[in-house]
Amino acid sequence: MKREVKRIPMPVRYFINAALLLAFLLAVNYLIGNKTISGFNAKIIMLIGINIILTVSLNVATGYLGQLPLGHAGFMAVGAYASAILMKRMGGSALGMFFIGRGFEKAAMEATIFPLGMLFGGLVAALFGLIIGIPALRLKGDYLAIITLGFGEIIRVVILNIDSVLGFPLTYGAASLKGIPKTTGFLNTYIVVILICFAIHTMMKSRHGRAILSIRENEIAAESCGIKTTYYKTLGFVASAFFAGVAGSLYAGYLGLLSPGSFGFMKSIEILVMVVLGGMGSMAGSVISATVLTALPQILLAFDKWRMVVYSLVLIIVMIFKPSGLMGTYDFSLSRLLEKAWNRLAFGKKTEKGGAR
Repeated sequence: MKREVKRIPMPVRYFINAALLLAFLLAVNYLIGNKTISGFNAKIIMLIGINIILTVSLNVATGYLGQLPLGHAGFMAVGAYASAILMKRMGGSALGMFFIGRGFEKAAMEATIFPLGMLFGGLVAALFGLIIGIPALRLKGDYLAIITLGFGEIIRVVILNIDSVLGFPLTYGAASLKGIPKTTGFLNTYIVVILICFAIHTMMKSRHGRAILSIRENEIAAESCGIKTTYYKTLGFVASAFFAGVAGSLYAGYLGLLSPGSFGFMKSIEILVMVVLGGMGSMAGSVISATVLTALPQILLAFDKWRMVVYSLVLIIVMIFKPSGLMGTYDFSLSRLLEKAWNRLAFGKKTEKGGAR
């Protein structure tokens, strides 16, 4: 007898996913609020959220588009500084003082400064992505990696020295930009993480996403089919830069200070390692690898000087036995998993009834 497979309707799938994610966020937020989760672990959780955004955003350009940019930390830096400067200005503006004077400082930050700063940081990073992407994406492979690495370093050096050129303090260079309003918390960070993952998932399921994937598979064949390869390569690169800028904004709002040294070459390599380890083209893999590689150095603190050796060995072992990454190109679906479990349970019950006869 043919097995009858029941499908969960798409609106119900979205409702299940949203309900489970909301329950998880509220539970963790409560545990952080009442200090059940220590401050040290809460900091790791926050950095995991920011690194997830950086990893899934780079995965758009690397995993889905098939390019190899090495300047992702530069876009993060642009978003962080642009957002921080705007939030500082707004914090001392008439609007900010209006709310502060009435005891609504935190509410004002969350309601106005946080979303505006985050959007501004993302848009400025996207603008830089457009400026860099148009000439850089004419190149491929190692050449693209080198030119984007150069642009990333140029951004860092400009942030470090721009005050002396302008003649007034803007980024404060090596002295660090301080006094940034601390608007980033667990709840708003992970809401942004979920929204960005959903936006990328939706984009890749659309016709634009399929066009981007076709460029990764064979750019010449895609162009011969009428796909505007230059447009879609730039679109993927700019979207990647925008989300990196959002991550930078969250980073600035969490730490409250920024130093150019935090956005060097090794930061870009760290993000790329997360993408490769998780699986290029797998969002679930990016989330898992960002979580593991952010928490692992902190877990290995007990090994003192040997912790980075152990960390490196873990990466080497994974790449030897799983060269396609932890998840390959597989993307996890919670609703699909529930659907399979439901069908197995229903099929088992029918089998029991048939056997009882």
